Amino acid sequence: MKKIILFILIINLTGPLAFAQKAIADKYDLMPWPKEIRENQSKFVIDSNLTISIHPENSERVHHGAVQFLRRLTDRTGVFLNEGFPVKNKKGSIQIHFDEISKLNIQNDESYTLEVSNATIHIKAKTDVGALRGLATLLQLTAHNASEYFFQGVKITDAPRFVWRGLMIDVSRHFHSVEVLKRNLDAMASVKMNVFHWHLTDDQGIRFESKTYPKLTELASDGLFYTHEQIKDVVAYAGRLGIRVIPEIDVPGHATAFLTAYPELGSKDDYTYSIERFSGVFDPTLNPTKDITYTFLENLFKEITPLFPDDYFHIGGDENEGKHWDENEEIQKFKQKHNLKTNHDLQTYFNVKLEKILNKLGKRLMGWDEIMTPDMPTTAVIHAWRGENEGLTKGGALIEAAKQGYQTVLSNGYYIDRMQSIAYHYGVDPIGDVKLTKQERANVLGGEATMWSELTTSVTIDSRIWPRTAAIAERFWSPKSVNDLDNMKKRLETVSVNLEELGITHIKNQAVILRSMTNNQDISSLLTLTKICEPLKIYARNEDGIEYKTYSSFNLFADACIADAADAYGFNKAVSNFVKDSKKYSNTVLEYLKPWSQNYQAFSQLEKNPKINALEPLSKNVAEVSKLLLEAIQTKNITAKNLQTLKNTIELLKAPVVDVEVALIDALNDLSHYCESNYLKK
Repeated sequence: MKKIILFILIINLTGPLAFAQKAIADKYDLMPWPKEIRENQSKFVIDSNLTISIHPENSERVHHGAVQFLRRLTDRTGVFLNEGFPVKNKKGSIQIHFDEISKLNIQNDESYTLEVSNATIHIKAKTDVGALRGLATLLQLTAHNASEYFFQGVKITDAPRFVWRGLMIDVSRHFHSVEVLKRNLDAMASVKMNVFHWHLTDDQGIRFESKTYPKLTELASDGLFYTHEQIKDVVAYAGRLGIRVIPEIDVPGHATAFLTAYPELGSKDDYTYSIERFSGVFDPTLNPTKDITYTFLENLFKEITPLFPDDYFHIGGDENEGKHWDENEEIQKFKQKHNLKTNHDLQTYFNVKLEKILNKLGKRLMGWDEIMTPDMPTTAVIHAWRGENEGLTKGGALIEAAKQGYQTVLSNGYYIDRMQSIAYHYGVDPIGDVKLTKQERANVLGGEATMWSELTTSVTIDSRIWPRTAAIAERFWSPKSVNDLDNMKKRLETVSVNLEELGITHIKNQAVILRSMTNNQDISSLLTLTKICEPLKIYARNEDGIEYKTYSSFNLFADACIADAADAYGFNKAVSNFVKDSKKYSNTVLEYLKPWSQNYQAFSQLEKNPKINALEPLSKNVAEVSKLLLEAIQTKNITAKNLQTLKNTIELLKAPVVDVEVALIDALNDLSHYCESNYLKK
């Protein structure tokens, strides 16, 4: 009886609180969601008298962040501020207080409190970076009614769940300019990400200037590289945003570009190396048995590491299949002499020597999880990209590394280049339900979204990173309990549009591509198709890496489509509801079907060209299926002939077209089955 009474009391106490928290979550479009938020009855009206003060005034980061905050706020609201810069020697209406300047490392404290009252807003933090995170949240609180813009009264206490919240951008497969990197750094800061992992080398090119080894620039870059000054500029830009920059020089595999410039470092004699134009895993590998290999890398690291002040340095170390090692008799003799039984042992020998070189330069070695072998010191940092399906234990390489005493960062589940849905990535928790000791949990630093660029140019990169990475950022920052998919997607709609303020092109460049495809005709019929089509997933678009070269066209329909087709989620949900209650949800389903049923008529008016000819069957079949379903639902009747046509046409829609797939197939099948069960006259 006592237990029953206690249970009732708990429900009575926590029920209203849970309801209140849900109401708050539905009201504000904050991302990542803060650790704790409480409303008050205040409302801070945004008018021309708004000012910002910073205490103390000695942080370039906070001054820069405050100026950018004011610029974005005035652009968003249209309010003409009297003061466009932080005020000095007096208190502003927005008052920022912090205790110390951050050193930008994994010990950095990014916590903050934010309190909004009628007349004043207080942001308090231990570090200047924490203050920046508070400013980012405040900007997201911007609200309005018909007559004014305002910040709703709240008190927020916030801190990140993980210290490492990163985005990796591969600039080797496709080079991305400093401008592209900077706008993505701005976007990262807006959702409180704090590590930019810069993948600078691969088989397709070396993307940094080397004055020590100029052939890297002359022969292995295609003229596309960052100068030392550009690298310093990007690192400084990131630092002002509270973002650390981790460079990656990938060795000993993925070394084709290195060996194009310096073939004497290779593992296969009399082999002609040339920059790789396809995607995939290739054989050229640095020779770990030659002293000149280590001399080369030490000299190169001495040149490059001063450009990157962070403690961590990524050496890649992934996907080395060792074919050229196996074919080299001298390497086999070396393995026997040093009792190295496998290629993994030989690579560990190589990695240990690199770690010593980097340690002398004040750096800590980080590598993909292939470097985790029994003889690899636990001072290395393991970047986990493989999971249970690769023969690893529950939780994948991340959990194995943490349990073995390595610091570790997770990317398994966050490979955004695989074009998987927001729902998939949002459902991946860095730790999951695995039980860890306190020390093992401390070893899990956080995670990184990875943007490999085999199929991505500077025109499309933003649409491949955003807005999905904002949802991933929430996994890294917010409490594990923040996991409501529908609520996240609601908030993400606002965040996605706000990213455009920062120059992110994920929305507008879709139209750029479609206008190019149609030679500047009306693109509305193609836009309709992009809302139901998604690029092929998990590398099916470029199977075996041989459909596209690095200089192939990436201005195609698949490049205009995104991982989460705009109409797919809503339609699939509407159909699920319709099957349960057709009377209540029929209009919702019909609202989707009507424009689709008419879209082929608009498409057929386009002056055709080779780029869009292949889309004609797709457009026609979508219209055919939509018309048949529309008629069946409206009349509550379908003939046997129409049902068979419907099934046959849905079957046609299952086949990929121009590297995209229709994202509605399951829902269309469900509607077809419903029509057969309920509308077909027996």
